[in-house]
Amino acid sequence: MAASFYSNSVHVDFDSVLAMNEPGMVSMFQALVESGLQGFLGCTAVVYEEALVELFANGTVRDGLVVSSVNGVIVEISEKLFAETFDLPVVGLADVSEMPKDKIFDARSIVSLTGEPVILSGSKSQMKIHYRLLFDIMAKSISVKAGSFNAITVEKCSLLTAVVCDVKMNWGSVLFGILKKMVSPGTKQAKGFAIQISLLLESFHNFELGESSEFLHLRFLLTKPLIGISPSSTKVVNKNLLMHPE
Repeated sequence: MAASFYSNSVHVDFDSVLAMNEPGMVSMFQALVESGLQGFLGCTAVVYEEALVELFANGTVRDGLVVSSVNGVIVEISEKLFAETFDLPVVGLADVSEMPKDKIFDARSIVSLTGEPVILSGSKSQMKIHYRLLFDIMAKSISVKAGSFNAITVEKCSLLTAVVCDVKMNWGSVLFGILKKMVSPGTKQAKGFAIQISLLLESFHNFELGESSEFLHLRFLLTKPLIGISPSSTKVVNKNLLMHPE
């Protein structure tokens, strides 16, 4: 079912979260803006479920393009189109595995609840609350990996480092590379990017996409006030970070 393609997706209303009365949260979301991910994480939240099912069922990678068919019409998505659609940076590291180790170490200390570097393979509970939220956003909407979202893996820590330490990333290449894995048979990459792919499909005018559905918040990312976060600010986060149930 198409719902499985966005069961962990997070959509951010940046205007609202940047107006929160919580300096730590605002600083974290501002870092996301400065990273160049605002257009990707905060794009129009509409999903074309039937078209998504077809795209993934028929998708493949050919000559560096994501190629599929929807309603019998061939769809080709290039890295250039992908990056331009979401205004993604195209200069910087093109692979999170290239993240400098000293930057990762710095980030592990910055996000730590105690000041001691968080332990890789440990739980995100080691992090300050706003960085746990950032960790969830990067794990669910960027890396889109199946399995636990609580464990601090090297890959997820590297993604966190890119934002926390302002490491310049070629997000166009990084995210398009993940999309290519999504349509490649035999990979362990979970399928996602439902909102973003739906927006891309809207740019093709030679076929009908069918009915769209709003990206409704069936479960909130935060469901109760947390230590260090006021109840009013928790409500703002609940309203503007929307996530479907797993």
